Amino acid sequence: MSWSGFKKSMNRAGTTLMQKTGQIERTVDREFADEEGKYRVFEKECQSLQKDSVGYLNAMRTMTAAQTRMADTLELFYGSADKASEGAMAGHAYKRSVDDLDGVVGRELDQPYRSTISEPIGKMNAYFPVVNEHISKRNKKMIDYDASRSKMRKLIDKPSEDPTKLPRAQQEHDESKEVFDMLNDQLIGELPQLLDLRVPFFDPSFEAMIRIQSKFAEEGYEKMSGVQRYFADNVRDDYAAGQLDAQVEGVLQEMRELSICGAN
Repeated sequence: MSWSGFKKSMNRAGTTLMQKTGQIERTVDREFADEEGKYRVFEKECQSLQKDSVGYLNAMRTMTAAQTRMADTLELFYGSADKASEGAMAGHAYKRSVDDLDGVVGRELDQPYRSTISEPIGKMNAYFPVVNEHISKRNKKMIDYDASRSKMRKLIDKPSEDPTKLPRAQQEHDESKEVFDMLNDQLIGELPQLLDLRVPFFDPSFEAMIRIQSKFAEEGYEKMSGVQRYFADNVRDDYAAGQLDAQVEGVLQEMRELSICGAN
């Protein structure tokens, strides 16, 4: 930071301190405050959206990876018992279906998801540092304007013996007010425009999200439906009737009766 920049920062810090103690009046623009409040909500929600969109893709990958590990274990269990049994064939079919689904995620969903959802959200979030820089600059110029206004009023209330001080203070005030008004009006005009663009901007990503979720669900249903043919026709009816729970409980009871599993 240059000496001039350091000096400005110190002067602004002093002005801010004096404003907090009520020695210098602070400019309050309700219209800007309202627009900035809406913008801050939008900024926060977009940042959360970016985090959640990354989390969703990672969760999709994690789920298919967990399915693959489960399928490896189940295929091992059923295959070691009787490779020709319906259970072994179902375990093998499940493993094959899960591998196919994992391939679909990597091949058909991963890249489209990043290009149509993750990247657009990232581009929107990339605008916020630029906007925040303009807001920060506006706030600094507001402090300069408040300081120059206070200085001018003091010279009006208590004229200096130097007749050039008041005209210089007036000029400083007018110039700082002009700069502040320009930045303030620009933000008041453009912040609502930025917010209005959020819906048309996110429309394509929202549609892509629905299509990708639908594709993932359809692929999962299709793959798992192929595994069902290895089970007896009455399995679904037994599950609906609660009989499968009873079967599982029966097997658990047999395990409890084993000496190595029974309670001491």
